[in-house]
Amino acid sequence: MRTLAVAVFVTIIAIGCGTPAPPPQETAETGIRLELPTGFGHASETIAEGNLLTDVGMLASDDFAGRGPGSEGDRMARAYLASRLAEMGFEPLFDGGSYEQPVEIVGLTANPPETWTFDAADGSTVGYRFADEYMLVAGVQEPAVSIKDAEVVFVGYGIVAPEEDWDDFKGVDLHGKILLMLNDDPDWDQELFGGARKLSYGRWDYKYASAARRGAVGAIIVHTTESAGYPWTVVRSSNIGEQFELVAGDEPRTLFNGWLTWDGSKALAELGGHSLEALIESARSRDFRPIPLGVTTSIDFSVDVRPNSTANVAGILRGADPEVGGEIVVLSAHHDHFGIGEPDETGDVIFNGALDNGVAMAQTLAVAGAFAALPEGPRRSVMAFFPAVEEQGILGSKYFAGSGVVQPGRMVADINFELGNVWGKTSDVIIYGLGKSELDDWLAAAAKTQNRTIRGEQDVKAGWFYRSDQISFARIGVPSIWFKSGVDFIGREPGWGEQQYADWISTKYHTPGDEVDENWVLDGLVEDAQLGFMLAAAVATGDVTPTWYAGDEFAAARKAALAELDR
Repeated sequence: MRTLAVAVFVTIIAIGCGTPAPPPQETAETGIRLELPTGFGHASETIAEGNLLTDVGMLASDDFAGRGPGSEGDRMARAYLASRLAEMGFEPLFDGGSYEQPVEIVGLTANPPETWTFDAADGSTVGYRFADEYMLVAGVQEPAVSIKDAEVVFVGYGIVAPEEDWDDFKGVDLHGKILLMLNDDPDWDQELFGGARKLSYGRWDYKYASAARRGAVGAIIVHTTESAGYPWTVVRSSNIGEQFELVAGDEPRTLFNGWLTWDGSKALAELGGHSLEALIESARSRDFRPIPLGVTTSIDFSVDVRPNSTANVAGILRGADPEVGGEIVVLSAHHDHFGIGEPDETGDVIFNGALDNGVAMAQTLAVAGAFAALPEGPRRSVMAFFPAVEEQGILGSKYFAGSGVVQPGRMVADINFELGNVWGKTSDVIIYGLGKSELDDWLAAAAKTQNRTIRGEQDVKAGWFYRSDQISFARIGVPSIWFKSGVDFIGREPGWGEQQYADWISTKYHTPGDEVDENWVLDGLVEDAQLGFMLAAAVATGDVTPTWYAGDEFAAARKAALAELDR
């Protein structure tokens, strides 16, 4: 946890005819000047609880059946978003005057065995129950997977990072092996991999891709709640049933990807005569080399392969300035969720996705509506973007980022809305991935006008910055930010906010329980949307735009994107 001390003289200026600038706002540090458009105050007031509740109430209703990718509920959600953008006056972004960018996907439903058995050389075995102790998804878009007597090799974190002088593989031939991997990155030294904060190297998608690049037939992640940032129930609910991918190219792939519980992982190590704790300790060194466990396994399972399609949804409000009108400020919030899944204890099977990500879609629509309510168009263009299939690999925004519809250098910022606050107002604001770009400073200046302070996320090991759509924009160089209300709730005792959020993660996250609740308190959600509007309006209006801090992992991509514009 860290708090960003903003100590600058921040001037908030209204740009336009006949509107006086509000008095300077004193904050601290480097002199941020937020330039806001004429009519900003009135437009900000259009962001209201009623509007937010109407949109989330519709998008997270049972009628939309959880917005599973490629489903009828998904189509309904896209149509609703497009209609809302049209009524605000946002133009269609895509070819043919369409608000939709088709995204071809493949649905994969693995049918793994009820029990998966591993064998040691001495004839002893250990078996795991599907869903309770192991999870498995298909790694290839094929109707059957068959693996015979594959050796299991512990590869530590499974990371190759030249900039950190780190290589867990050391050139060892791992073709045909199954790799057991830790769900994290090295975190015991602030000089390594950002210290406690999880980077992209610690994420499950990196692990699986890393295993595939080594020719492994499978990868198994050792799951713990601490290292993942969520309990086993989330692993289970997120991976049972149909999983979606973009259509495969020629990239290397494992045949399967899986998870084992902590107890299951310990038993697997012990089967081969190892201690899991000792294996983990050996991985905490640059000298680590892959360790064969002396364990093999065979597995056969069928895969239901179903081509399908969904779409990203986007509209644009064209910038009025002849010099910078072609530059774009992106507002984003994913529209998908998990559709119909396993019943909860009440028998409910609809994963409504109200907090994840209905409230964020509502905030994005509200901010888009505030831009539309301005008496004059913004200097820069504003794009409202609702990507598909975020929940299963951040696929829709990845597809958009690589599609060339908009050159990366034309996009000056992505302000992503994800999850949200339904418990009241806070005196603080959390930036996920605090310390990456100047957007932090701009947001801190805006938050100061609400008498709020900026802080980083508490659960830095969860790697939140890499877990939503802003990461797709960051990877092509676009300065990106994801923020929401903090945990210091006004009028509540210390720790109350952390408990509300922790309870939601443990009981509602990725379950049918994520529904609109009559007990929600939405004034904090409104305040966050108004904060997002101020940030977006300042970026759309100012003479300069924020960029990555020097040395950030995405600074080079930004430099390359801007250079591409000059060609």
